[in-house]
Amino acid sequence: MGVRGLQGFVGSTCPHICTVVNFKELAEHHRSKHPGCTPTIVVDAMCCLRYWYTPESWICGGQWREYFSALRDFVKTFTAVGIRLIFFFDGTVEQDKRDEWVKRRLKNNREISRIFHYIKSHKEQPGRNMFFIPSGLAIFTRFALKSLGQETLCSLQEADYEVASYGLQNNCLGILGEDTDYLIYDTCPYFSISELCLDSLDTVMLCREKLCESLDISLADLPLLACLLGNDIIPEGMFESFRYKCLSSYTSVKENFDKKGNIILAVADHISKVLRLHQGEKKLEEMLPLGPNKALFYKGVASYLLPGQKSPWFFQKPKGLITLDKEVGSMSSAPESKQEVPMCTDPESKQGVPLCTDPDSKQGIPMCTDAESKQGVPMCTDPESKQGVPMWTNPESKQGVPVCTDPESKQGVPMCTDPESKQGVPMWTNPESKQGVPVCTDPESKQGVLVSTDPDSKQAVPVCIDPGSKEGFLLCTHPESKQGVPMCTHPEFKQGDPVCTHPESTQGDPVCTYPESKQGVPMYAYSEYRQGVPMCTYSESKQGVPMCTHTEFKQKSPLGADPEFKLEAPICTNPGINQEDLVNMEPEIKQQVTMVSDPEILKIARAHHVQAESYLVYNIMSSGEIECSNTLEDALDQALPSQAFVYRPVRQRVYSLLLGGGEDGASTCPTVKEWFVYSGNPLRHPDLVRPLQMNIPGGTPSLKLLWLNQDAGIQARRLDALLGCFDLSSSREELQAVENPFKALCCLLTYLFVQVDTLCLEDLHAFIAQALCLQGKPTVQLIDLQLDYIDARAVQLGSLLVRGLTTLVLVNSACGFPWRMSDFMPWNVFDGKLFHQKYLQSEKGCTVEALVEQNRSRLTKFHALKSVVCKACVRENRRIVSRQHWHSPQPGRWGRQGSGSHRTSSGYSRAGPGQHWRIQGPGNRQYEPDHWRRYSSSGWSN
Repeated sequence: MGVRGLQGFVGSTCPHICTVVNFKELAEHHRSKHPGCTPTIVVDAMCCLRYWYTPESWICGGQWREYFSALRDFVKTFTAVGIRLIFFFDGTVEQDKRDEWVKRRLKNNREISRIFHYIKSHKEQPGRNMFFIPSGLAIFTRFALKSLGQETLCSLQEADYEVASYGLQNNCLGILGEDTDYLIYDTCPYFSISELCLDSLDTVMLCREKLCESLDISLADLPLLACLLGNDIIPEGMFESFRYKCLSSYTSVKENFDKKGNIILAVADHISKVLRLHQGEKKLEEMLPLGPNKALFYKGVASYLLPGQKSPWFFQKPKGLITLDKEVGSMSSAPESKQEVPMCTDPESKQGVPLCTDPDSKQGIPMCTDAESKQGVPMCTDPESKQGVPMWTNPESKQGVPVCTDPESKQGVPMCTDPESKQGVPMWTNPESKQGVPVCTDPESKQGVLVSTDPDSKQAVPVCIDPGSKEGFLLCTHPESKQGVPMCTHPEFKQGDPVCTHPESTQGDPVCTYPESKQGVPMYAYSEYRQGVPMCTYSESKQGVPMCTHTEFKQKSPLGADPEFKLEAPICTNPGINQEDLVNMEPEIKQQVTMVSDPEILKIARAHHVQAESYLVYNIMSSGEIECSNTLEDALDQALPSQAFVYRPVRQRVYSLLLGGGEDGASTCPTVKEWFVYSGNPLRHPDLVRPLQMNIPGGTPSLKLLWLNQDAGIQARRLDALLGCFDLSSSREELQAVENPFKALCCLLTYLFVQVDTLCLEDLHAFIAQALCLQGKPTVQLIDLQLDYIDARAVQLGSLLVRGLTTLVLVNSACGFPWRMSDFMPWNVFDGKLFHQKYLQSEKGCTVEALVEQNRSRLTKFHALKSVVCKACVRENRRIVSRQHWHSPQPGRWGRQGSGSHRTSSGYSRAGPGQHWRIQGPGNRQYEPDHWRRYSSSGWSN
């Protein structure tokens, strides 16, 4: 995390950068300096999770009561000294950092394998050196902090950027976290969470000014240094040879420093003594071996620039103007005006060239004498021929434009440079926009035709001017009529589609042209044949569906069909974005194109996301891409499926609800990209997951009904939608009769036992007993609870249930919050050690009375909850039996003869007996139905 090697360098090589400070004293100083302003600390919560989780036990699924108590103490301590806390959580993984995210997940997989190996060998929890945070910790921490009255925010981009921006713009006391990127951002002070002593409120402040002083560089150089060393955007190996070259030429190598420390000193020395000599004169690619990584490197540097900040390393000459980079050497008299004119020396001809002064830039510009008027004309240098070319000054932009002489009129015509041929091309000036448009000669008519450069092919494309909007439209040549037909460029594939102007929206819509009428008709992408056919315009959106031809498959595919996996993924666009904007979008702006077209619904989803009130809903609706980190799962236990697959059918129905737009949602909404970690997944590509049709009495309600309607009875529709996501609508009455907080738990247990065949009656007893016993136990009693030993299967079952609780958060958010979030917060329904204890007791054959600790009230509730779950499972053709009734087990520990371990289906709610849990629904990569074997990377299909 952060800049490679910088944390160790600061600790070992430059310890004076770290200063012990006291938050109470800093807050008092801040109040005296800024009266009426509450001292505020911005907390990077993702960095703090492992430091907040202080419970000794972490292997069993989480000590959630204990953890909640620790968070409460943390908040109380800062509140007591008048410090306000703002917590930021990561809300997304940016594409630039996806490779780094994958790298860490695969590393975590190896760590988890070692953890389970240790458990099986020693029957105990590993030491803190193998600590792995419990599943769902980040998600539930958001809700814990909100319940404690804290301002909790979820980022829309990389969280560290939003943390640094908030700290700078709001004059905050500082940032609390553990990420060396905060040493690079030019923002408020950075404090270490790892060095925080909560009792005294002492911690360490890392001073970026002292770091710069030690390295002999400026604050503005830090982003450049970070990228040359490697960070989450720039791979560490990209500049490895460059760093060693710096080290080899570094003359001040410190023998008492480690190798990484000397490399950092050497790179900083190169910046200060070599690169800075040309700062502002040369581009970075002229000074550094960027090669094909130039764009990525620039993006890496820019990622550290907060709003309003600029980098001195970003150098750009004025577009379309190349001046002679020489100082004025003498003065000369112009023969016509008899006035002295400044002269500069042409580096090619070595001759003196007159200069005139640019009124805007105040810089000298070479001149030549116009043959007709005998007057001086500004001149620029042709980069290819190195010769002077006359210039014409654009009255709007005030910039010089090269001029060529029209052989017919003998008059000067403005020129632009063709990026391919590097030759000058005549331009026509648009009288409305005052901007120049390139002109090419039509070989048929011999007349000039306006052109535009295709950004991908780099070739000139004819342009026509719309007389109404005065805007240019690309033309393609009709194969029959040989005449130009307007085109629109699809922002993803960059290829032209014929367009017409829609009478309602006045926007250009893709069309096919009837040869008889010569009129454009919007096209519809027929998914079965992947061809475009004429269609009517949607009465609500007034938008057509463009067609594009993918160059690799040589066939027309509907817009949104994934070219890599050949799967349909229709894309809904935000109606607030004009067609013209889409054509000219830069890659960063394209992210505004969302999966949901209703701006009101999207605004609500965004607000819930930013306020950390929902989970994954906005990600699904905006980008159609979600991720889930590692879970404590045993890769060698063939009987228990990964949580990624167990809860996938629930997510698929949520996709249908969020993206389908109503009754027939699943058949029309796009696939969702899932980056879920599970054994055998190399994470080279996301899984493409299709929605599943929901079975809800009365049909699938719209999001406007679920989210906006406050009428009486809507809450019942919300509950119907929630149960429909779990495919448990038939058990509605029984579940409704269950008291809180066990209602949500029974729903989750019913779904789990229907889905996973290898769960037995003893497992159900343990889950229910721990939830009931948890209600009456104080936190201190849970802390003192001791376990006989640790069982690997129980560890995975604990994580499986907690991941189910996070899934409930997703479903409840998507359905408009029919249930209170507190009902499935783990500190109310689950404790890892307590579950483990009940699991071991149940495995030994302890009675139900012993499981509920001889409490009659709990015993009554136990039988009631068990009855609800068992009856609901029977209704779904799943009979829960004791482990003792499994006479012929499969190689999986809890396997049953003739049955797989998981009931997820291919397109339906559940599979029949014998279906393996790795066989996915439509829209995913398909796996061979090899029973009881986890798939390795060789099992992936292309």
